[in-house]
Amino acid sequence: MIEIGQLFYFVAASVALTLLPGPDILFVLSISVSEGKKAGIATASGLCTGLLFHTTAAAMGVSAIVYKSALAFTLVKYSGALYLIYLAFKALKENEIFLSSDKIKKADVFLLYKRGIIMNLLNPKVSLFFLAFLPQFVVAGEGNVPVQMIFLGLVFLVQALFIFYLVAIFAGIIGSRVMQMSNTGKYVNWVKASIFSVIGIKLALSNR
Repeated sequence: MIEIGQLFYFVAASVALTLLPGPDILFVLSISVSEGKKAGIATASGLCTGLLFHTTAAAMGVSAIVYKSALAFTLVKYSGALYLIYLAFKALKENEIFLSSDKIKKADVFLLYKRGIIMNLLNPKVSLFFLAFLPQFVVAGEGNVPVQMIFLGLVFLVQALFIFYLVAIFAGIIGSRVMQMSNTGKYVNWVKASIFSVIGIKLALSNR
């Protein structure tokens, strides 16, 4: 359905865009450093699960509706911003208690996974990104367009998941070493809260 050369360019562009210091990769990085690699992997899995929704929405035209509706876009982005501010507040309340990457419970993993999904779904910029990015690699006359977009979205998801997992693992290793130093816990939580707040404010001030 899609030529190998076209697919190669798509993967290369997707990797480059995923590696940019955007909200998702910063979110995974902060969680991994403060709560361990397993926490980062769970969060990354949630974020990428959310991409399934955005891919489907772009393919079926739902993203276009959000883009055209100022009210829908505003409601979603402010909901996402408030959620991130809430996570920042929770980070400040954690004090120096962290989830160990070796002792993290299944309930904690599911909570972090769900948190990743919610954060991704409440970011309308992701839907608009897919709406603008995926059609550039669709080949007209070479099969159903929505199916091509869903296929490309799945390819994007796989490479994003791979990169996020690598970030989670390496950040988790660094974080475990940082946590061995005395009196670092509160500072890491302050940094994490600051990152969440900046992402939330940036989302609230974003335009379509």
